[in-house]
Amino acid sequence: MTIRLSEEQADALETVASVENLPVSEVIRAAIARHVETRAKDPRFQVSLRDRIGRAERLLKK
Repeated sequence: MTIRLSEEQADALETVASVENLPVSEVIRAAIARHVETRAKDPRFQVSLRDRIGRAERLLKK
């Protein structure tokens, strides 16, 4: 997987990783995990997810 960051974002990410003494990849994985967990607990996200699953299931039945 490739991710494109602005120079400012890349510098900030490298600084955070350096201060936390972690690889940049670990900081990214942790941020993604937190984001997914937060979204999964969001009621509006759940409604949208259920709607999308419902549309996909209807398509599969055709």
